[in-house]
Amino acid sequence: MYDKNHLPLNVSIKRGEKIPKNACRLVVHICIFNTKGEMLIQQRQSTKKSLPDKWDLSAGGQVKSGEHSAEGAQRELFEELGIHADFSVLRPKVTMHFEEGFDDIYILTLDTDLDSLTLQPDEVKDAAWAGCETILDMIRTGNFVPYHESYIRLLFALQELGNPFDHSELWTDSKPSADQH
Repeated sequence: MYDKNHLPLNVSIKRGEKIPKNACRLVVHICIFNTKGEMLIQQRQSTKKSLPDKWDLSAGGQVKSGEHSAEGAQRELFEELGIHADFSVLRPKVTMHFEEGFDDIYILTLDTDLDSLTLQPDEVKDAAWAGCETILDMIRTGNFVPYHESYIRLLFALQELGNPFDHSELWTDSKPSADQH
């Protein structure tokens, strides 16, 4: 569990238990895009309690007690899709706040063959590549987790932008001079 400032509380609860007052849970999502600008999406298993058979983002889940966000993202991606990725140098592209906590969202570019994925049998039924408009159509027809359309558009925009705060091409030294701040 975490406090409102994203700091660990050294308190853990079991799945399904009520979250203590002034505590937050941490969820991670990983959105994988290929170089064509398509997102890797997964179909949830029919046996899932919530949103069975719906398509969803590439991977995601709740961070386990004692894990940092990046550790949870790395674990979830491997568990659900069998993809090894080094998250030690990655930070979430964006953190969304919801009533009970935070959702750290990681965006990766990776051209992976769908046949090379190892789908977690009790979680993931299928995987596919899809463009933004296809995902929005799937939301409208009830085949995708019912995210706000603006959220999906944001994920695609963030992927296209890369790092809008990287101005390293402006620097001639290894670090900016005082007049470049």
